[in-house]
Amino acid sequence: MSPKPSRPAPADQPPTPPDPPTPSASLAPRRSVLAAALGVAAATAASSLTAVTPAFAAAPADGPRAGEPSVDYHAWTTLADWRRGRAAGARVRSGTRPGVVIDRPVGTFEYTDPHTRTTATWEYATWTAPVRVLPTPATEIVASWNARTPAGTWLQVELRGTYTDGATTPWYVLGRWASGDASGDIRRTSVDGQGDGRSNVSTDTLAIDQPGSGLRFTSYELRLTLHRKPGTDLTPTVWRLGAMGSDVPDRFTVPASRPGEGAGRTLAVPRYSQEIHKGQYPEYDNGGEAWCSPTSSQMVLEYWGREPTAEDLAWVNPAYEDPQVCHAARFTYDYQYAGCGNWPFNAAYAATYRDMQGLVTRLRSLRDLEKLIRARIPVITSQSFLASELDGAGYGTAGHLMCVVGFTEAGDVIANDPASPSNAAVQRVYKRRQFENIWLRTKRYNAQGQVRSGTGGVCYLYFPTRPAARQLTALAELGIR
Repeated sequence: MSPKPSRPAPADQPPTPPDPPTPSASLAPRRSVLAAALGVAAATAASSLTAVTPAFAAAPADGPRAGEPSVDYHAWTTLADWRRGRAAGARVRSGTRPGVVIDRPVGTFEYTDPHTRTTATWEYATWTAPVRVLPTPATEIVASWNARTPAGTWLQVELRGTYTDGATTPWYVLGRWASGDASGDIRRTSVDGQGDGRSNVSTDTLAIDQPGSGLRFTSYELRLTLHRKPGTDLTPTVWRLGAMGSDVPDRFTVPASRPGEGAGRTLAVPRYSQEIHKGQYPEYDNGGEAWCSPTSSQMVLEYWGREPTAEDLAWVNPAYEDPQVCHAARFTYDYQYAGCGNWPFNAAYAATYRDMQGLVTRLRSLRDLEKLIRARIPVITSQSFLASELDGAGYGTAGHLMCVVGFTEAGDVIANDPASPSNAAVQRVYKRRQFENIWLRTKRYNAQGQVRSGTGGVCYLYFPTRPAARQLTALAELGIR
């Protein structure tokens, strides 16, 4: 498939609090491929990508050393976390999984859905997180969330950052999200055309326009706006809200790592091919050929024993194999991006299943990934490469998701690659050094010799709300709780 168009140009912003959120006045082109790994694409198509400087992964406990990547992933998940925020019409719900819900709405507003062209009135309430000061200033911030939105409800996630010179960004919309797509509900969507001349939002990623200038984000606030149909007692419930602020030096190659304790282990993750769905449900980004992200998400969810019910899948043509992959594509689809590769939307989809959590982060190296495999946590990774850069793949891509499920005794990567002609062919072994470089680099050359962006270690992590002790330890070592 062809890569997505370049990131949008800056435009006017949503209002600042306490005003209710308003829809974007105009819709700009879709984001760059880097910011939302898409699915398999011919390497020769990569020339339309926009070069960007991405960020990176969890820093050492004592802080990153000079020239090393850094990340701060922080989440609000506990009762104490939620109580530290500022609520306007929202309240904190306790229980085994604390979260935020609507209590008494603070107002109403009309939202015209740009994808259905319908206008409806919604009640809303807000919850604003405490300011998060980044241990190391960041060039990029990516938010992710876990929530339940019954039909007749939806939520909006916004972020306001502070620059190193003390100025602040507008409140940027990082997602308008609903888990379903029932009649009368909004269509989940990113919002194009947001920027202030110093930073901009590319679908789900807030980034500094010119990282080489030295400008960075030093802190941020996250704001939830919860919506429901007026006159009802419906409410979204948000259990996890987090963001990853990260910075990494530009590099075409990364230091080689030696195999660690994860070597010689393979996790029993189901194998699904996106390619066998080619042409199915083309309204969701042209069908299966572009479904690398939801296909990978579905593999990991079923590893954890979560899958759609027969009732959930009743809408899928019974002649189609693996209908749960079609289901995942439908319910991760971003109607503005016009694809299934929105990173936080995939994490949010994962968390719609019983007692599951999902988040977007970055890792520093394969040694970090090995820690997770050793703890029996598979990892969905994002990468782009020429066919010649990854032996055994048989294709090149401007952006692709696959699932790392283990390592050979020699330390090579065992991946469930959905860009395979059949389910039986999904599991591949990729050379450690090749995989490490295409996943972790921030700069690369396309087939025409032009400099393009690398994905910089992006990954999705899905795990239960009550992980095993060794899993909690592995996640904590990477700054995740």
